[in-house]
Amino acid sequence: MKSHHIRAILIAIALYMGAICAYAESSLKLRTVTIDAGHGGHDPGSISRDPSKVKEKDLTLDIALKLRDKIRKQHPDVKVVMTRSTDKFVELKERADIANRNKSDLFISIHINSAEVGRGKYWHTANGFSVHCLGPSSSGRDMNTPNMDIVRRENAVIKLEKDYTTSYEGFDPDDPGSYIIFNLMQNANQNQSLYFADLVANQMKKGPLTTNRGISQNAFLVLWRTSMPAVLIECGFIVNKSDLAVLSSPKGRDGIAERICAAFGQFKQNFEGGEVNAAADTAVTQAPVSEEKPEDKPEEAKVNEEEGKTQEESANVQLTDEQISSAKVIYGVQVMASPKVVKPGDPFFKGHKMVAVPFGKLYRYIIVVSTDGIPSKEKLSEVKKQYPGSYQVKVENGEVSRF
Repeated sequence: MKSHHIRAILIAIALYMGAICAYAESSLKLRTVTIDAGHGGHDPGSISRDPSKVKEKDLTLDIALKLRDKIRKQHPDVKVVMTRSTDKFVELKERADIANRNKSDLFISIHINSAEVGRGKYWHTANGFSVHCLGPSSSGRDMNTPNMDIVRRENAVIKLEKDYTTSYEGFDPDDPGSYIIFNLMQNANQNQSLYFADLVANQMKKGPLTTNRGISQNAFLVLWRTSMPAVLIECGFIVNKSDLAVLSSPKGRDGIAERICAAFGQFKQNFEGGEVNAAADTAVTQAPVSEEKPEDKPEEAKVNEEEGKTQEESANVQLTDEQISSAKVIYGVQVMASPKVVKPGDPFFKGHKMVAVPFGKLYRYIIVVSTDGIPSKEKLSEVKKQYPGSYQVKVENGEVSRF
């Protein structure tokens, strides 16, 4: 073979390998984020009850714009797409379509929470922020979840759209039957959404709003059609005097945007394969806090007098490591999803046997309840009481599914 042919072949190989490396590098980049400012135009969202009559649409837009500017400054390699940059009405399905058309790697929807206030009253005691991902409620009864009033309120925006029953495949935000679809849904981006939600919650609790109402999965239509990890953030209560003082302040809104941006930076670093400086240390499927009382704490472990063991130990006495490793199917409860490697003996697992199932760059941590058939409701409920917001799963051939 002539030398110039060899040279040409070597050049072609070099170019080909370079292209492969470039593609591999680019595939690990978080290139685009879509920021959604809730409501807008003739849809004001929630309105404060005091004489100032502050509108949700104005607060969400300002926080979203501040977040956009911070991401652009701190992460110039990221394209930031806005569903709206001005006071205009955008249909819910169009918000998701904007993110999909731009092939976004993350979708962040900004909202402000509300609650019913008695006649003649301005303020409500409910306060703090919450973070939501797509999916059925943790209880599996979407119409009865503590967050259902939020879900109905946000989904009701579609009534301002023309022919919404056709656009949303017959979905009616006031019909309990319409929410059944979310109980059957398995979102491919669920774990990454929950992970980002956890990062947001951990950052947000540093202030200016410090009350963390938790992370939950809910049937928000704005997240329904997105094809990427997506969260909806309720940034405080517009009907709470203290929260509204923060939200009405440019400094307060800037602080909220700064916290979300910090969470975005952590997520981006992990997305691209780097180390996360403040990875989640707790379960990302936390139960939401009720508007009327703080989050219930898990019951203390009860002593089993007959065996002399804690409730956690007695629930797993029949399981051995060998049984778990040889089992074709495992039934259990997923209690956490995290990029961190957590050892089986970690105190977080309270003496339970657990398995870690890789999922992308995350690990799903599952408390093993049974390896020989579907466990009883009593056994499952024991574990779920200790981990509010956890849910039942089946592991078969390395695949995790809810049951």
